[in-house]
Amino acid sequence: MIKIIAIDLDGTLLTDDKHITAKTVAVIKKASQAGIKVVLCTGRPLTGVAEHLRTLGLSGDDQYVITFNGALVQTIEGRVLIHHTLNYNDYVDLEALSRKLHNHFHVETENHIYTANKNISPYTIGESFYVRMGIRYRDVNDMPTSLKISKAMFIDPPEKITTLRKKLPQTFLDKYTFVQSEPYFLEALNKSASKGNALRDLTKRLDLLPENAMAIGDQGNDLSMLQFADTAVAMGNAIPEAKELASFVTSTNEEDGVAKAIQKFAF
Repeated sequence: MIKIIAIDLDGTLLTDDKHITAKTVAVIKKASQAGIKVVLCTGRPLTGVAEHLRTLGLSGDDQYVITFNGALVQTIEGRVLIHHTLNYNDYVDLEALSRKLHNHFHVETENHIYTANKNISPYTIGESFYVRMGIRYRDVNDMPTSLKISKAMFIDPPEKITTLRKKLPQTFLDKYTFVQSEPYFLEALNKSASKGNALRDLTKRLDLLPENAMAIGDQGNDLSMLQFADTAVAMGNAIPEAKELASFVTSTNEEDGVAKAIQKFAF
């Protein structure tokens, strides 16, 4: 029986114009009212999810959200359950790598985006808008050393990100988890942080099993949670790797794919 549903946001729950369809809202509200935990699972911080939680009628300290691609698990009221962070030394190493490989770079805390790029990337501006967080320019030497960094992001046009992935040194691949949440984002996380690990830990806290879990996603950062959940659903618009992992491929995010999957498996 499905008792927890983890749903990715961009490209999955949201349409291309960043809205949730009326049908999907109705189905998710029905699932929540039936006692199923509906958990938005996203690369965004809580500030970038809040309006969608309100739309879905999800609130309270007994409802949960997974943010920063699994680096942070918290209640909707903001109580932190799990936080796998990066530190200042990680920032110095990753920022130096970005300069060596000629990529734009920023990091995100729970409250702000920090960048040392004087020419701020348009993708950083876009990220700031979607996650509802301000940008702070700081030279590397002026970066606060005490910050708890939820994730680091290489942000550039897709062709540059593709090139970057091929050039990542093995030492960095061994030390960090790298996930591609969008064609123009490559994110570096604490090695323990992933959507799959976050969903596993939350499911365990709720005394549930993988057979009780359903995960719905479309991109590379969703693969780990699709691997964890017994009911793994890829969107019709998902990357091939997600479709290969999934036990079911639903319709696209423009065709109420999330609603159709929940109706099929949860009810």
